[in-house]
Amino acid sequence: MLKQTPLNAKHREANAKLVDFSGWEMPIHYGSQIAEHHAVRRDAGMFDVSHMLPVDIKGPADGQGPSSRAFLRQLLANNVDKLQTTGKALYSCMLNEDGGVVDDLIVYFMTETWFRLVVNAGCVDKDLAWLEAQRDRYAPGLQILPCRDLAMIAIQGPNAAAKLWQALPGSEGVTRAMKPFTAIVIGTMFVARTGYTGEDGFEVMLPARAAPYMWQALTEAGVKPCGLGARDTLRLEAGMNLFGQDMDEKTTPLESGLAWTVDLKAERDFIGKDALLRLPRDKQLVGLLLLERGVLRGHQQVFTAQGTGEVTSGTFSPTLNVAIALARVPVGVKVGDSVEVAIRDKKLMARVVEYPFVRNGKALIDL
Repeated sequence: MLKQTPLNAKHREANAKLVDFSGWEMPIHYGSQIAEHHAVRRDAGMFDVSHMLPVDIKGPADGQGPSSRAFLRQLLANNVDKLQTTGKALYSCMLNEDGGVVDDLIVYFMTETWFRLVVNAGCVDKDLAWLEAQRDRYAPGLQILPCRDLAMIAIQGPNAAAKLWQALPGSEGVTRAMKPFTAIVIGTMFVARTGYTGEDGFEVMLPARAAPYMWQALTEAGVKPCGLGARDTLRLEAGMNLFGQDMDEKTTPLESGLAWTVDLKAERDFIGKDALLRLPRDKQLVGLLLLERGVLRGHQQVFTAQGTGEVTSGTFSPTLNVAIALARVPVGVKVGDSVEVAIRDKKLMARVVEYPFVRNGKALIDL
């Protein structure tokens, strides 16, 4: 039986088309995926992301026993020592010993004894097992606490802040000054200025029992419910990776466009570092813009002057009105190069472009 989020009844009330997503019954759209996509780019939309799991890492500060910070220094490819201000967040990958990506996540620093991770729905069981195994190896006694009693709502778009403030009276005074990739605690809510769309917005974690009331208040404030279909086209336009497509346990962050999330300069060691330093890098992630009529999809073969590659994520961009993709291709392929993509029984021309394709409602590439 599929798991349901605390907002399942609200989705049914709105006649959402529900599908199986990583074992969860989730809305793919509420009637028009395109309208939902445009609502986020032009106004404000909201997503039920309660299938994702917040995990709290708790333990004494350095010098007083097993340390949360010291554990995360070892666990993550990005360096948590960048987090020195309460509420600051960092995007990173957890790697295996071979340098492959176990999962990508956001880590929030709240205190020296409390860091919060948010992990992907499809990786929850695997991630928890990995976290506990590494905890037992590097920081016995540290607490790893899955927050299964929390729901999570993402409010995204240029008018997301104003409509959140309308739905949640009194929140403007404490959230207006928040910068991107920061979080604060407001009563029982954990409010982060983060998202997966390339637009301004917030991700609100709150007690599961309160989620339907928040969803209703946001609806009454004019925030459009959006499904996972629009979330995927938005994140791809914004050049954001999806675990299982653009990276996985057999690919490294260096060949997945995520070198910026890896700290190889600090003396700090971390799981997978040796492999990243040792392995040859012969693949890279690039953006593609299709120049002919068609749609780019994952696993389509890409032909370049340097050899073959593969589309990892592809879609028809509602904002640009053209097919776009992320593709893993040989190192040496450059922005501006022409390539061919195998679509059904044809090879169609595409141009290599620098991604992201769209951010904050604006096209960032020349069509």
